[in-house]
Amino acid sequence: MTTTFSRLFLCAALLASPVLAEDGRFMSSPGLQLYSLRSQFKLKGVARTLDTVKEFGITQVELAGTYDMSAAAFKAELEARGLKAVSAHFPYKRWKDEPQAIAQEAKTLGLQYAGCAWADHKAPMDEAQARDIAAVFNKAGEVLSKEGITFFYHLHGFEFQPWKDGETLADLIIKETDPQKVKFQMDVLWIVFPGQDPVKLLEKYAGRWELMHLKDLKKGVTTGILTGKTDVENDVILGTGQMDWPAILATAQKVGVKYYFIEDESSRSEAQVPESVKFLGQVKW
Repeated sequence: MTTTFSRLFLCAALLASPVLAEDGRFMSSPGLQLYSLRSQFKLKGVARTLDTVKEFGITQVELAGTYDMSAAAFKAELEARGLKAVSAHFPYKRWKDEPQAIAQEAKTLGLQYAGCAWADHKAPMDEAQARDIAAVFNKAGEVLSKEGITFFYHLHGFEFQPWKDGETLADLIIKETDPQKVKFQMDVLWIVFPGQDPVKLLEKYAGRWELMHLKDLKKGVTTGILTGKTDVENDVILGTGQMDWPAILATAQKVGVKYYFIEDESSRSEAQVPESVKFLGQVKW
């Protein structure tokens, strides 16, 4: 019993410290995007699923809904387990129609960041749609900034349609949004799957990336596809897929990424997340 308590105490102490060490390694487990356990939330309920997150040794989370609970009630469930919601995704339509309501919900949840993971569009995205999306994001960033919360967009791959001068519509969205009030989240899978280089994008827009989804793409899966969609079973344990994690993490640290969240959308997520946590405890850059 004493040994178990000591390990839990040590884990808590490490998780309270900065995520990145100066020598290029994770000092504690990054967070978890709770969408990874969406099936568990529905089957087991909120309490049991959050117990599982705690058992993973994770203390920071990113939300994608509160599973039929109020923001205040969900926050209470998190706090009861020593979990902190750093950020959350909200639907694009809500950002377009009611950014003030989201800002209040984000305040209740105690978020530092509130963002969008999928911009509604008619495929393939074109320049006019990209400019409309940028305008929605600028408005959202303005509303959130008044509450001390930062807006962010999570690129999903379909934004890499060619634009002009060798650039893409992702470049347009980034350039058309206020760099002080609109930040970005790099989901590494949704950069590699459409055929982009995460290291180059991190460097190109240093200072705009503040959050990252750590997600690996199964070896052998074809890249260069701009749909923003692939089989969720292509999400594999970190370190077993196509990503060059040392290079990506070294660059992310250099350009100022602040928060990292494991995301695993596969049906195997409950088994794979602990293995990904283990990999992140060993990887160095």
